[in-house]
Amino acid sequence: MNHRVYTRLPRTLAVTIPVVAILASAACSSTDPDTPVQNLSSTTSTSATQQPAASGDSAVVTQNRLSADAAVAAAGAALAKCRADGLGFVTVSVVDRAGNVIAMVRGDNAAQHTVESSREKAYTSAAFGADTSDLSQRTKGEGSTIADLPGTLFLAGGVTLKAGAGSIAGIGVGGAPDGMQDQACAAAGRDAIASSLG
Repeated sequence: MNHRVYTRLPRTLAVTIPVVAILASAACSSTDPDTPVQNLSSTTSTSATQQPAASGDSAVVTQNRLSADAAVAAAGAALAKCRADGLGFVTVSVVDRAGNVIAMVRGDNAAQHTVESSREKAYTSAAFGADTSDLSQRTKGEGSTIADLPGTLFLAGGVTLKAGAGSIAGIGVGGAPDGMQDQACAAAGRDAIASSLG
């Protein structure tokens, strides 16, 4: 049977070792008496600030975003247009450029698949900065196309929202029998807030 033997440091060593460690730490961090610590830090910060940042080299990017109120207004206007056309069974999604949903409204009796199709149409138009009906030609051809990108849907029914020349959001409608009917509703949503986009 193994027996472990525990020994205790003598009381003087238990006190002396921490004191020596503190003194050694202080000695290592001390500097030349002619160069006080505060001068070192001020010299470092001065040299860092003396190098001006190159024009346009900011590490922070400001991005325009669609407000929640505008997204709700656009979604409501799109659904209202669809209802007026007898197509109240659609879903309308408004997303930012990354595809995050800002507002979504599911019409009465809208099928489950309309939720995802409206979101994907909205994201596709926002990401590419064009209406999905205009993008569908780019999905044709041999081999891989942009239609293979996950989370995208290149069917008519998605419109882009722009502030100036840049796309900031997209509106997608899914569920009408024809994609161009979806797109007419999405366009009505865009028209409802167009004057506030600048």
